[in-house]
Amino acid sequence: MSYSDIEDIKNLVSERTLIALTDDSNSGVIDETKILEAISSADAEIDGYCAVRYRVPFSDVPSLIKKLSSDIAVYNLYSRRGDDIPASRRERYQNAVRILEAISLGAVLLSSETSPTGAEFRGAQNIFKRETLR
Repeated sequence: MSYSDIEDIKNLVSERTLIALTDDSNSGVIDETKILEAISSADAEIDGYCAVRYRVPFSDVPSLIKKLSSDIAVYNLYSRRGDDIPASRRERYQNAVRILEAISLGAVLLSSETSPTGAEFRGAQNIFKRETLR
């Protein structure tokens, strides 16, 4: 299961632009396989960062992860065509990477429906309790 889908990408990029980014055979139509490849690559990048703190792939995809997947996938599509990536798309990709780095460090936590890795830390039992100190 992908974190984003073709419709998410179509909501971010015009049909004309998607044709320009994906139509290697000059057929005049969007090559959805290229979009799915870009999404798959984006999701792998996301999993690489999130695996430090969460069980991946996510079964219940947090909305933040869906957004990051879409932004990274669009950047991946532009990257297929070379260095002529619009500044806004480059900036959205860089922001996505910063958020992923923060997730991996624990500075940004994903919604509670995500599955943590299962790590749990417990300290020793309290020796001094209110009741014993009175």
